[in-house]
Amino acid sequence: MSLHSCLRTAHRASRTIFCRTYATSSSSAPPPAQKAKSKTHVTASSCPPDTVLSGLNYLKSQPPVLALPDEEYPAWLWTILQPKEVEDDGPGGRKERIDRRKANKERIKERNFMSTQ
Repeated sequence: MSLHSCLRTAHRASRTIFCRTYATSSSSAPPPAQKAKSKTHVTASSCPPDTVLSGLNYLKSQPPVLALPDEEYPAWLWTILQPKEVEDDGPGGRKERIDRRKANKERIKERNFMSTQ
């Protein structure tokens, strides 16, 4: 199983809300809050180092793509599939808006499903 298909199936299973943000600084040292998270979160990749990842190399006459050791990947890679936690900032806040949109999408899906029955 390739890394791409593993990430794709894990992404489908999680069904989380993602929010893009911009980097705040270009310093190589992470803030103290992120240091604590990276020490407690231990995740091993699904394939050992130097495994040929089929399906990732789509250009002709290129060497095969090999998996790297876990230490060579950036720390943020292991947190991509974790759900984002939005703090409750009161009525009319961001969390309420996200919950309202999520409930509305579920209502629309339910209504569309019932109309096909």
